[in-house]
Amino acid sequence: MSDTTETGTPAGPQPEPLRFFGTTWVEHDGGYTGRRAGVAVGSFAAAVAACFVLRFAYQGLAIADVGRPVTILVVVMFAVCSALSFRHTWDAFSKRPDPDRQASLRGLLAIGFVGTLLAYSVRSLTEAPGEKLHREEYDTARARYERRSAGRTRNPSRKRRASGS
Repeated sequence: MSDTTETGTPAGPQPEPLRFFGTTWVEHDGGYTGRRAGVAVGSFAAAVAACFVLRFAYQGLAIADVGRPVTILVVVMFAVCSALSFRHTWDAFSKRPDPDRQASLRGLLAIGFVGTLLAYSVRSLTEAPGEKLHREEYDTARARYERRSAGRTRNPSRKRRASGS
């Protein structure tokens, strides 16, 4: 039994590519460390830029003189949505989110985009975001494949027949 298919890819389950990393997370090759550093710095820089944009929005509210309660409400809304977005994104790195819940939280996650960017940045310091979840799933699939293929190593047409005189 060969360990590769006719196209040269390994037999069995294939790793799922991660955004920005492809499948380099499997063996930590192909510039994996540089990509992790780039994602950490890039997502942090994007979060800082987003905070500047939010600051301009805050200044716009001050110039429009909408009143203190509205200004406080907007600031609290962005802070709460960013915190919830950070937590949701962080949890999604270790377990698959429910698609229905994900769809219902889409608006909240869009408002709290700073939290998502910060979660990406912080997670990239230790691993590719989502690597742990994908590695567990990939290792489980590989082990299942190995168990199934181990039982099929012999040719079934050459079974020994019990001699019954």
